[in-house]
Amino acid sequence: MSGSLLDADALIGCPHGGRVSAATTSTGGVRAGGAAVATAAHSYVVTGCPHTVDGVPMPCVSVRWTADGTGITVDGQAVLLDTSAAQCLTAARVPQGPPVVQAAQRKVTVR
Repeated sequence: MSGSLLDADALIGCPHGGRVSAATTSTGGVRAGGAAVATAAHSYVVTGCPHTVDGVPMPCVSVRWTADGTGITVDGQAVLLDTSAAQCLTAARVPQGPPVVQAAQRKVTVR
């Protein structure tokens, strides 16, 4: 699997327009372009998701990433790429679709 490395500065949104951001960014000091490298161990939160179902608010609140099998790790955790599988979830952990990576660290690519 190839793709661009995700970092704490990546612009990511939920499928409904909410903003995805890293809740944790500690990677033992490993940085790319000055931003912490994202790994499968990081938690991601969603803010501002306007999604409703039949008029009832059902916003995305978190993202669960599935690490790719690239073999590249930081502190023993697989790095995340803009092509990594992920799912936005409600507070009840109901899947609502994949996040949309709008911009990722293009200086580092994995092949």
